[in-house]
Amino acid sequence: MTCASRWMIAAALILTGSALPVAPASAQTNAAPALSSGLVLPPTNSSSSLSSWPLLAQAAPPAASPPVPANSLVWAPPPLSTNIIDEFKAGVTAHDVGFLDHHVESGADINLEMLFTPPSILQAIGSPRPHIGANINTSGNTDAGYFGLTWGITLIQNLFGTGGGIFANGSLGGAVNDGYIDSAPPGRKKLGSPVLFRESAELGYQATPTLSVSAFVDHMSNANLAEHNAGITNAGARFGFKF
Repeated sequence: MTCASRWMIAAALILTGSALPVAPASAQTNAAPALSSGLVLPPTNSSSSLSSWPLLAQAAPPAASPPVPANSLVWAPPPLSTNIIDEFKAGVTAHDVGFLDHHVESGADINLEMLFTPPSILQAIGSPRPHIGANINTSGNTDAGYFGLTWGITLIQNLFGTGGGIFANGSLGGAVNDGYIDSAPPGRKKLGSPVLFRESAELGYQATPTLSVSAFVDHMSNANLAEHNAGITNAGARFGFKF
């Protein structure tokens, strides 16, 4: 019986609901092997080509990845800090205390200072924080605006087990003042130049990551580069507020 005849008989039996006859064992040896993938191959002794056999099943295509919902969270690296201002300090100092020079001018100074996040270009010198500030005298004596770089170090960490620490800061820079230059009335100083060198030192306690309190001293003079060099030193206390 040819291959085509066998297929016609099988189709007729299926349509009429009749049972298919069981092939003897000798015939089963040449039966079409069924593969786990669902493909049925022709008998080994058949002269029919593979293209004449129907494909009974096909492997399912790989499942596509589910789309990501529009409102789903996707991890991304944290952004770099964009804070320009790092800390703001405010306090009160005694004006012209006489340390390093003679006490002449009176009154108290309101000290205001803003410190900025150090740019990467300053890493070579220890990443100091640029700062600007002002000492405003409450008695009408010399006022000054200043600028420079502030270096800081933590001396003691986690003091008292509360997370606070002791820090020290030092700065170098310049100052512009509104005082007298080469002649001055009584009670005022001859500063010798409207632009002076300025240095400061600070010792403080960082109570929380954002709040600190410190003792503070600063000094400005022209380092004897002018005819007169009556410097001014201020000392007091101030609070710091980190951003």
